[in-house]
Amino acid sequence: MTRQDPAKARPRGGLADKRRAILAGALTVFARDGYTRASIDAISAQAGVSTRTIYNHFQDKAQLFQSVIQESAAKVAAAQVAIIDRHLYKVTDLEADLIEFGRAFATPMTAEHAEHICLVRQINAEAGHIPQAAIDAWQETGPLRVRRELAGRLRTLAGRGLLRIDDPERAALHLMMLVSTYNPSYRAAVPSEAEITEMVTTGVRAFLYGYAG
Repeated sequence: MTRQDPAKARPRGGLADKRRAILAGALTVFARDGYTRASIDAISAQAGVSTRTIYNHFQDKAQLFQSVIQESAAKVAAAQVAIIDRHLYKVTDLEADLIEFGRAFATPMTAEHAEHICLVRQINAEAGHIPQAAIDAWQETGPLRVRRELAGRLRTLAGRGLLRIDDPERAALHLMMLVSTYNPSYRAAVPSEAEITEMVTTGVRAFLYGYAG
């Protein structure tokens, strides 16, 4: 019987674990320091790996940042798409269901996504110094994906005669803006539940004024 080489039999989980540690450490550092001030040394210390290990996985800081923002945005987008699915999959009362969707969508994200919020704030503050490829990847993986998902739901509602929509993606953008009550690029106070409900209700009614069938 042929014996297997122990080196080849060794699981590759170590490499995946190190990559996860690097991405988690980099998210913390980029969210705290921003892209320009963040250093590979600081990320190395936060991740508990050597700088050489980081360069074994990523070509440079720009590539690492792009991977971080894509992974972080994908997680947030998945949570927002789940809200869209939960509230707009089966609409029975258009205004009430849109308000419930808006309240869930506008409620500030949990601590699970707190670093992503800080990262977005950093991006807004220094967009001119961040590689465009990273910004494009963030938009495509996060906000644009969410907008397309919402546009699909609005298209379905228009097909039922509940909405009048020529451009579903533009309508989705309008709805998202009208129900947004918290901008992560500012350090403003988080609105209360009552304030969210009031602002979302007003926003949904404005949306329906322009788009109701």
